[in-house]
Formats: sequence, C-alpha cells, structure tokens
Amino acid sequence: MTLISPLLQGLCDDAALFPPGNAPLAEAIPAHHAYRRADYAALVGPFIFPAPRLGELAAHLSGDSSLSLSLTVPTGPADTAAALASAVDLPGVRVIAVEVGTPAGVTADEAFDELARIRSTYPDIEIFVEVPRDSRCGDYLAALTAAGYSAKFRTGGIVAEAYPDEGELADAIIFVVRAGIPFKATAGLHHAVRNTDPDTGFEQHGFLNILTAVTVAAAGGDRSDVVAALAERDGSAIARALSGVTDKAAADIRRRFLSFGTCSITDPLTELESLGLISVGPKTEGTLV
Repeated sequence: MTLISPLLQGLCDDAALFPPGNAPLAEAIPAHHAYRRADYAALVGPFIFPAPRLGELAAHLSGDSSLSLSLTVPTGPADTAAALASAVDLPGVRVIAVEVGTPAGVTADEAFDELARIRSTYPDIEIFVEVPRDSRCGDYLAALTAAGYSAKFRTGGIVAEAYPDEGELADAIIFVVRAGIPFKATAGLHHAVRNTDPDTGFEQHGFLNILTAVTVAAAGGDRSDVVAALAERDGSAIARALSGVTDKAAADIRRRFLSFGTCSITDPLTELESLGLISVGPKTEGTLV
C-alpha cells in the first residue's frame, strides 16, 4: 500500500492532454480513471480539460465512472460562462474548478466584473485566475486579494521566456502567501527539483522547490531565502527538509499551494519515490507503475 503524506495529497493535477504529453483523449480518460483506482490515488487531483475541446468529451465518457474536471478557458472571462454551461450539463461530469486565462488587453476590472457574475451562477466551483506576467500583474493580484478567488501562475512553456526566473516567481509567491491567496502552478514543472533541461537548455522550476519556497515565505523568510529555495538543486536536501514537515504545517502549506498540473502522473510519482518522500508498494490492479 502506498502512503501519501498530507503534504503531497492531491498535489498532481492530471494535465495529460496538454504539452508536452499531448495524450489522445481516448487514452487520457481511461488512464485518469486508473490513477484514481491506484493505491497512490491520494496524490492525484482533477482531470484538467480545455474548454475548446468540450465538444469531444461526451463521446469518451463512461456511464460507470464520474469525471471531476478543472476546466481551462484560455480565451478569458468573456467565454467562461458559456464553457461552464456546456460542461456542467455533460452526464457523469463534475466541474470542481475553472481556470480562467487573461488574454492581452483584458484589464483586471473587466475580468473581475465578469467573474463576479460567474461566481453568482456557480458558487460551488472554485475560480482560478491566471496572473499575467505583464504590466497588469499588480492590478490582477490586488483584485484577487479582494475577490477571494485563487491564483494560477504559469511557470514555463515552449520558449525560454515563458519561464519566470527565481526572483519573479519568488515575488509572486511572497505576495500570495502574505495576502492569503491560494494558488496553483502550471506548465514547465516537469521535475520535482530545479534543473536545466538537457535538450532545450531551459532552466526549469521544481514542484518541490515551490513547496519549500511557500514554507519559507509562510514563516516570514526574506526574499533572498525564498529565491534560494527556488534555486536549490540538491534533491536530497529538499527531501530531508520536507520530510520533517508536521501534518499541521503541511496543511498550512497546502492551503496556500494547492496543486500543479503535470502531463504525466507517473513521472512525479517516480521522482517522489526516488527521493524517499513516498513508498510505492507492490503493483496492484489499476496501478500504472
């Protein structure tokens, strides 16, 4: 039996449909159901689904398995209500969250006026707002503080410029931790620990580094300490620090850093096992490792 500590439960959202995995829908949904049956199911969050592909989803739904979705709407708040209306009507689908993009030119005031209407219609669906990395960033963070929604930070992509450096990401983490804004991360978190991609040369953040950075920020650490946590490349040192986190502290950390999207559930599972943070038992039915 695999034991998943409170620090890691629900940490990995299943983003199999997204780059670089780009799994076919016909394979991704059965795989997600298998993850949810596996003995490491506690590690797995919802299935991340892109709103532009909602028309494809009904053909792949199974009557004997419900599907919890976090719906991404990259085109922004103006298209979110219609996307949610389509998704919630699908049989066997439970939309638990919506992740709203912030296209260029959409101001915080415009976005949050529309999101307020969506919240009134769907009060039980968690709203994540992608924080833009341009001059609108401060306005969006201030609006998030007032509205009580969650933040979404993009931490990578297909070009080097899509990766915020340690200083930029540290500033974002410090702000949301101190403001009490929960957040998730997406894109670029392909490994547990900070690394340089051998094929592209891109500097990639590690999802365990983010957990550590949140811990440091929540404890009132200096900006330099948060930056250092994001830059740490010694996986064993990170694992030792996180293995000593109490259940109470873990709950506080995870109340702040909710999850990250991964196109492969088995990759973080394997890395967490290699670092000694989880112990995977013998294979059982539904286990994919």
